[in-house]
Amino acid sequence: MPFLSPRRNDSTVLFTQELDVTETFAFIAERNAARMDEPPLTLFHILVCALTRVLDQRPRLNRFVAGGRLWQRDGIWITFSSKKQLSDRGDLSTGKRRFDPGASLEETVSVLLGGIRESKSTDKKTSDKEVDLLLRLPPPLARLLVWLSHKADDLGLLPRAMIDSDPMFTSVFIANLGSVGLDAGYHHLWEHGNCPIFCVVGRVRDEDGRKTVELKWTYDERIEDGLYCAAGLEIIRELVENPAKLG
Repeated sequence: MPFLSPRRNDSTVLFTQELDVTETFAFIAERNAARMDEPPLTLFHILVCALTRVLDQRPRLNRFVAGGRLWQRDGIWITFSSKKQLSDRGDLSTGKRRFDPGASLEETVSVLLGGIRESKSTDKKTSDKEVDLLLRLPPPLARLLVWLSHKADDLGLLPRAMIDSDPMFTSVFIANLGSVGLDAGYHHLWEHGNCPIFCVVGRVRDEDGRKTVELKWTYDERIEDGLYCAAGLEIIRELVENPAKLG
């Protein structure tokens, strides 16, 4: 119940999921052989497409808590992080896109690639400019403005333009640590925004000819009980391990 656990991180559930992606990579290799000059299909693309389908089939996972009340989200939004440069000094940037659950795998990849290109752009997004402004203000004033924005969100008064541009107002946040060779680790849920699910993707392991990948989930159980979520995770397993079903 939201009013008994007002903070997102007071209600989190942590879960590790291991997927067998042996057949998935065979599917990726077959698709990429026919893609010619197009960007290659990746495991991350398949995971995002599968997640979009699950949020459509299990709509109570696409809810959030604000102002002590439970809300159904308008549309499926996924936020993802990427390095602008693969170095210690490379800035971490985020992309956010709305996905259509009825879209094909190729159509989903096209939307995702557009978000990745935008996230790696040197042009500052609205949310980046807002953070830059806060960092230039005296700390007490910055804290006051953040508090006021949270109160406005609780009352449903936050402008839609701010919500749409902010990566923390999203159905799911995905961080692909496997893309830089790291194992998955659990991530907290931000109190800012209304993101109820965080997924960290680890590196692909190859042992005895079998490929596996580990996903680590952080879940705000206020939006729905763990059994409903677990059923959604099994759908993700089925779609990722058998990506031909994505169309």
